[in-house]
Order: sequence, then structure tokens, then C-alpha cells
Amino acid sequence: MRISARADYAVRAVLELAVRQGEGEPVKAEAVAAAQGIPHKFLEGILGDLRRAGVVDSWRGGGGGYRLAREASAITVADVIRAVDGPIVSVRGERPTGLTYTGSAEPLLPLWIALRANVRKILEGVTLADIASDTLPEPVRRLAAEPAAWENP
Repeated sequence: MRISARADYAVRAVLELAVRQGEGEPVKAEAVAAAQGIPHKFLEGILGDLRRAGVVDSWRGGGGGYRLAREASAITVADVIRAVDGPIVSVRGERPTGLTYTGSAEPLLPLWIALRANVRKILEGVTLADIASDTLPEPVRRLAAEPAAWENP
């Protein structure tokens, strides 16, 4: 699985909004871009996708900007990735459940489905609030603590 730059930027942008949510005022895209080192024009497109998906709200004008559309505890990393990239795990651009294999490749389908289920389990189990408060769920912390997780085979 590959996390696209678009998905990485989207998660970083909404995380920035989450930590600033208590400031009261909407956050300008320029401020998010500067804080996270994201190209501003690229971020504008991402924020548009997030707005259409109901992850963020936007306001125009001098006091305008962006805010999370829901509480950070109600937005998962999976919500954000789906908003900008579509399905979490796909094979050749298709959801694994839409694939069919024959012959010796038949056992691949359950493998792709299991991969999808595990990725979804992690990304749907972590909210923006978890990341903002540095309290990732124990199963995620346990997986990240495994030495082999940090190695490239």
C-alpha cells in the first residue's frame, strides 16, 4: 500500500485544523500550508475535496478560513484519505471485492481482502483527536513499536 502525497497532506492539514480548533476563528489555508510545509495551491484543492466530503467547513471573506466540520474525535484517518483518494485499498484501481481470479491466482482474492480489512481496521480506528493528543490506540502503538516495522526489507 502506498500513501499518496495528497493523502499525507490532507491528514496533516486536518490535524493542523484539529489542534487549532479551540482558537475560535477559522484557519486560513495559507496558515495551514505554512505550518505544515504544504504547497498552498495543492492544499486548496485538497481542502476543496475535504469540504465536499463533509470533513471540513469553509468560510469566505476576511475572517474566513477552514474548520473541522465535526469534532476531531468523530473524524478518522480513513475518512480523510477516502475524501481525497477514494477507496483505502484497491487493486489496479478496483476494490478487492469487485475482483475475480481463476486458476492458481484464485487464492489472491482472500489475501487482498484480508489486507484491506487490516488497513481499514487501523485507519478507521484512529481519529484526529487520537493523533492531536498523541494517544494512538494501543494496538497501533504496539505495531509501531515492533523493530521490524521500521525496517525496509
